[in-house]
Amino acid sequence: MFGKELNVKREGFEVVYRASGIMLAEVIKGRLEASGIPAALDSESSILPFSVADMGEVRILVQRERAEEARDLLGAGFDEEEDEEPESDAPAA
Repeated sequence: MFGKELNVKREGFEVVYRASGIMLAEVIKGRLEASGIPAALDSESSILPFSVADMGEVRILVQRERAEEARDLLGAGFDEEEDEEPESDAPAA
């Protein structure tokens, strides 16, 4: 299922993200594709359901002309999620 896209080497593509496992890589690939940016996965390691150090690294590639757009999309989404503070239902003092 996942193996068919791994180990792709394509000219004109650029790595936009390095995920620590196939599950995260698939989520990021899906996020890019949902935004209209085709993506491919590349890995030198065998597929494992877990990752040990860098053994499970999967690179997400997009067409070179869409790389900046992809990085902006991923950077904005991850920054917003990390920077958000939980909303409080308590009234302001």
